[in-house]
Amino acid sequence: MRREQKGLADTVRDPVAFEAFYRRHVGDVTRFLARRVTDPHTVADLTAEVFLAVLDSAHTYRPGRGSETAWLYGVARNTLHAEWRRATRLAHATSRLAGRRLLEPDDVTRLEDRIDAEAPARRALAAMAGLPEGERALLELVAVDGLSPAEAAAALGIRQGTARVRLHRARRSIQQAPGVVPAMRGAK
Repeated sequence: MRREQKGLADTVRDPVAFEAFYRRHVGDVTRFLARRVTDPHTVADLTAEVFLAVLDSAHTYRPGRGSETAWLYGVARNTLHAEWRRATRLAHATSRLAGRRLLEPDDVTRLEDRIDAEAPARRALAAMAGLPEGERALLELVAVDGLSPAEAAAALGIRQGTARVRLHRARRSIQQAPGVVPAMRGAK
């Protein structure tokens, strides 16, 4: 006796028939996703999600509109786009929670250039790390931030005479330290 051809909606209700359907199409679905996603774990997860979506939407398949494979590619495409939307929402939410906006490639390039340009200042700050707080703060304002000693004194809320003494001590300490940044020797 010949078995009657089942529709896809019937196939998903029969575990044996669905397993055969899965085995027949899992390679196509995996290749479709692997062409669009580079992470193997994500490809595996999305492949599973596609077949879960098939269980829910098999009743929408119409053989007259195309092959099972074409219909599956549509399901896979929708699953992939849903994942991209979810990942984008997550990235935006995470950036908002972190108080940051997503950087454009030009922004990243400008920041990398700025970071490279500030390397001497980072070395100077590292050389000052061992100074007492008052001397370090004053020397940072003068040598790194470019304020005059009078401006630095005003910024720190100290007298100009105190600032000059602290600046002298800080310069002397830095000059005596091993590996002194040459630019620090000339800090005014």
